[in-house]
Amino acid sequence: MERINKVTKNISGIDHEIIKKTQERLDNLTKPLGSLGRLEELAKQICGITGNLSPTLEKKVIFTLAADHGVTDEGVSVYPKEVTIQMVYNFIAGGAGINVLAKHVGAKVVVVDMGVASDLKPSPELRVKKINYGTKNMAKGPAMGRDEAIKAICAGIEIFEEELKLGINIVGTGEMGIGNTTAASAITAAFTAKSVEEVAGRGAGLNDSGLKNKIEIIKRSLLVNKPDSTDAIDVLSKVGGFEIAGLAGIILAAASHKTPVVIDGFISGAAALIAFKIEPKVKDYMISAHNSQEAGHKIILEHIGLRPLLDLDLRLGEGTGGALGIGLADAAIKILTQMATFKSAKVSEKKE
Repeated sequence: MERINKVTKNISGIDHEIIKKTQERLDNLTKPLGSLGRLEELAKQICGITGNLSPTLEKKVIFTLAADHGVTDEGVSVYPKEVTIQMVYNFIAGGAGINVLAKHVGAKVVVVDMGVASDLKPSPELRVKKINYGTKNMAKGPAMGRDEAIKAICAGIEIFEEELKLGINIVGTGEMGIGNTTAASAITAAFTAKSVEEVAGRGAGLNDSGLKNKIEIIKRSLLVNKPDSTDAIDVLSKVGGFEIAGLAGIILAAASHKTPVVIDGFISGAAALIAFKIEPKVKDYMISAHNSQEAGHKIILEHIGLRPLLDLDLRLGEGTGGALGIGLADAAIKILTQMATFKSAKVSEKKE
């Protein structure tokens, strides 16, 4: 926990004086006051996070973390766990949805093996931070040991700080792991006290009987493990996943380095919830990209107090929604820094 504590101690509030000055700049741009709505709010948040009135978002990075889940033994997904491995290779080859959308917004994708159930072929496009070969079946006991949960969060911190040396202006979170909506649902239920029926969705496409089974497995996992909602590490270790833990570490590290972090969908939301429970100040550094089709995701956002930028019925994961959110963040900063003021453009201002 020493490294985690060191990072959290370095997370301070965002710069409200810079936000005030950013508002003044926005109010002097050649447009009616507040007419760019959420883009203006986004620009202010990013300036407050970075402490910079003219930030650049040139270096965009999306971290896509992969891991397997032992709970897939209980039939909670329509896909076999081998798809995790196959999709990691697809990420590396550049053929997945996240690769397309990251390229579209000019972001680099960093693919990380946090706990895939097999050894992957070495590749310069793959970072290996494997904690174990997938989690254990949480319906029968803890998904991982407490020490593994801490190690996985620290691995996320390391991933961010390694990439930071190459330059990062904004971060997006993404993941891959068959069965991970089951873990995310359990985490959400544990922290929010919502019923499993309220937080659990169809994942990658479960039918009615599959959803009923998934709900029962989540209930059993919570009953067997009794996660302590006052202890984020306990919840993570008992019903979480290695990719979720790694993303929580990335979020904490980003906040400690005053870097905006764009949160993708339900799984990334569960990681954000873990990070928020470890250190509530991370909330101000998080930008919610979208509201996914998973009902539990909306519950997470409301619990943390985040308002999503988009609502496009997305449920792919990988960081795809995060990429779109990064695109909007980039647009917001370009509006702030490149748009003319009334004075510079010699445009008459509104009459009082």
